[in-house]
Amino acid sequence: MVEKNDAVLYERLAAKDKQAFETLYDRYEKLLFSFAYKITKDHGLAEEVMQDVFVKLWNGTHAFDSKKGKFSSWLLTITRNKAIDMIRKYAKHEHYELQDKDALISDEKPVDIMAEWNEEKAEIRKAVANLNPDQQKVIDLFYFKGFSQQNISEKCGIPLGTVKGRIRLALKHLRETMEKGGRSDYEA
Repeated sequence: MVEKNDAVLYERLAAKDKQAFETLYDRYEKLLFSFAYKITKDHGLAEEVMQDVFVKLWNGTHAFDSKKGKFSSWLLTITRNKAIDMIRKYAKHEHYELQDKDALISDEKPVDIMAEWNEEKAEIRKAVANLNPDQQKVIDLFYFKGFSQQNISEKCGIPLGTVKGRIRLALKHLRETMEKGGRSDYEA
């Protein structure tokens, strides 16, 4: 099971096991980048967010507790928070400065990057579209619009526990759908 494997890898990582770090990086690099990009809408910022999350993971800045939830959810929450922090940090700068920064950072061909991102974006959209409407709404508010769980509870008029449950179930369904290659159980 991936969750238990992630927890074991995290324990090894805490002991500075480079192989465990590389495994977690390979497993979550694209997901974290895509997720950060969806929030920041900026390639350079998304890369910076992803790199910062992995540096913090290696340095043990944040502590994962498997009793409190799944590793992937914890990692996405850290990514979300870092992306929001980056947006706030760079909100003072002019937009053209961010575009210039992107041009300096990327050595890859923009066409390749865009093609890969469009493919990943389509898979994520398809997976989110397979969620029920209540789960789609909380995922949109929490991950893509930066609302806290408490704010979602107040905005939607539903108990905080319900918000947390919907997010947890939505992430479970998204993970299962993405592991199947974007196919849903609802599709024929």
